[in-house]
Amino acid sequence: MEQAMRLFTAGISGAITLAMAWAPAQADVNTTGVFTATQVCPAFQSIRKGTNPGDVTVEQNKPYDVVAKNKPDASHYRILVEGAQPEERWVSSECGHFDADERPVRRAAASAANGASGDVGVAATHVLAMGWEPAFCEKHTDKAECRELTPSSFAGMHLSLHGLWPQPRGTQYCNVAPAIQQIDRDHDWNSLPEPDLNVDTLKRLSAVMPGVQSKLQRHEWIVHGTCFGGGADGYFARAAGLAEAINASKVSQLFAENAGRNLSALAIRTAFDDAFGAGAGARVTISCNGRRDSRKITELTINLAGDVKGSSGLGDLMRAASALPAGCPDGLVDPAPIH
Repeated sequence: MEQAMRLFTAGISGAITLAMAWAPAQADVNTTGVFTATQVCPAFQSIRKGTNPGDVTVEQNKPYDVVAKNKPDASHYRILVEGAQPEERWVSSECGHFDADERPVRRAAASAANGASGDVGVAATHVLAMGWEPAFCEKHTDKAECRELTPSSFAGMHLSLHGLWPQPRGTQYCNVAPAIQQIDRDHDWNSLPEPDLNVDTLKRLSAVMPGVQSKLQRHEWIVHGTCFGGGADGYFARAAGLAEAINASKVSQLFAENAGRNLSALAIRTAFDDAFGAGAGARVTISCNGRRDSRKITELTINLAGDVKGSSGLGDLMRAASALPAGCPDGLVDPAPIH
């Protein structure tokens, strides 16, 4: 009897083991939409194994088509990364924002190419990046500009210039010596050469770009300004002028009035429409840090095309460019600290 029981138990155990071996793994959840990365993150072929053939990463502020998520409350999304082998990759949900309502990137691009939209514009020749300084300073308390930030300071009530970036992506370090490039990549901005700016331009730039206190202008000139065409003074005068236009508009007012409260992408884009003409808001992507209830707005990236180097108004430059995904659907406008 005892031997029979052992055989019976072994048989049951073997059957369970066999069933477990043949049991299907938890299935991915099919879904569609757009995932907009807010930072550079690895794009894995396998979440479990952590494999990443080609060391592929997603690009900050770039939208990607989503084909699945790993579970209903997703920790990862399976996206299409053009040029990767294989093309389908997994990216962490904390790397950006998923919007199920956005039209897939490739379908939107195909429609634009076929003239399906009457509001297409041309590919952006430049991107204007405007940050919200209180959100930046929350994680960079050691920066000189952050130590001076208060709710009543200019940077605590207005958007801050991050940069004016010639496009397409990768247009960087034009005619810059490799040694200088390496200094920049090492984030040793104090050792970078100072751009040649006149007193008036530096004053204007310092007002709209608090990062001047941390030599951000040196970094921006070496990476992006050298590809703008012309000298540093003209580049930064133009960038400062575009930032000044935003800060004199309802857009900056909207942020100041909503400090400490949530603000939607729709409200931000509508403010751009009101300030710079119908359609301008569709050229703005909102970036955030955090997930769901903890999302905080960090930056706006704005497509520009046309006479960017000249005197055209910001509204004309925006409406001439191609549209962008909205990005983060909503987020907290982080208030400046009270010292």
